[in-house]
Amino acid sequence: MKQRSLDWIVIGAGPAGIAAVGKLIDTGIDPKKIGWIDPYFEVGDLGRKWHSVPSNTKVSLFFKFIQACSSFDFDRRPSKFHLETIDPQDTCLLQDVVEPLLWITQILKSKVEAIQDSAIALNLFENHWEVKTQKNSYSAKKVILAIGSEPKTLPHSIQTVPLEIALNEEKLKNTVQPNDTIAVFGSSHSAILVLAILIKHNIKQVINFYRSPHKYAVYLNDWILFDDTGLKGFTAGWAKKHIDGTFPPNLKRVLVSDIRFEESLAACNKAIYAVGFERRKTPVLEQYKTTHYDDRTGIIAPGLFGLGIAFPQAKYNPLDQLEHRVGLWKFMDYLNSTLPIWQKY
Repeated sequence: MKQRSLDWIVIGAGPAGIAAVGKLIDTGIDPKKIGWIDPYFEVGDLGRKWHSVPSNTKVSLFFKFIQACSSFDFDRRPSKFHLETIDPQDTCLLQDVVEPLLWITQILKSKVEAIQDSAIALNLFENHWEVKTQKNSYSAKKVILAIGSEPKTLPHSIQTVPLEIALNEEKLKNTVQPNDTIAVFGSSHSAILVLAILIKHNIKQVINFYRSPHKYAVYLNDWILFDDTGLKGFTAGWAKKHIDGTFPPNLKRVLVSDIRFEESLAACNKAIYAVGFERRKTPVLEQYKTTHYDDRTGIIAPGLFGLGIAFPQAKYNPLDQLEHRVGLWKFMDYLNSTLPIWQKY
């Protein structure tokens, strides 16, 4: 079969992939010369795993993302989404964001070459990237990897409750027992959400293992201090009340450097790791052993670029602190500055 030749291929249909396809169309790329590869087209892990999780982002920023691309055709939506009924200054459940993004996905799929498949390997040959999938292969001048990330774990010998279950209250209720002693590792947004669910359901003992104090996002005039690392919304309120305030009777916190760490961990029969995310295994780059990227431009190799939570932008805030920016609007904002570079690289 003759290899299908395209100008651009976007691998991944989560928020970063949606942003990439939308921006490519908006810049005048022929949609029929854009390939979009994903095995599900269900808004990535956001839609398949995290939809029931409370967001730490204001609704107004989600709308800024949704309205950033004319190719999204958002004005054509048949009716209002629930997200549009929420105060723009409030936060929401991620499922409220997934709903319009699913609709936008269908709009974009109707415009581009949508390929429901998994990319497994990339090979640079004669100034084109050969993209091999499980079912076929394609050729493109340029490729954007928006492959997403997966929760990190730690190598402790204890039964692990996956984070995607721990952050889904209904699933977690069916996984843990009232007499459990559960270790929760981490002090970020996800960790605080897990603690809140476990405490709500009166688990016998919850031990929170952490390396450093949690941070709170500080909203200033035109920027946010600890925007990517600080607690916001529900988790900020819960932590102020139950960690910086009065501990619930079944909650204990232990520094991982504390001499009581091993003893405390030994008392636990289950563990939940909310210690960050790591890049999902990329399609094999046949010329390279590892995937490094320039965290200011997203450039991985000639004609190959990274975007999204797997390849976040590094940027200094007004206090000269380096942050790696993760969030829907941040992905779109990053594209505004990098896509012109990618088109010329």
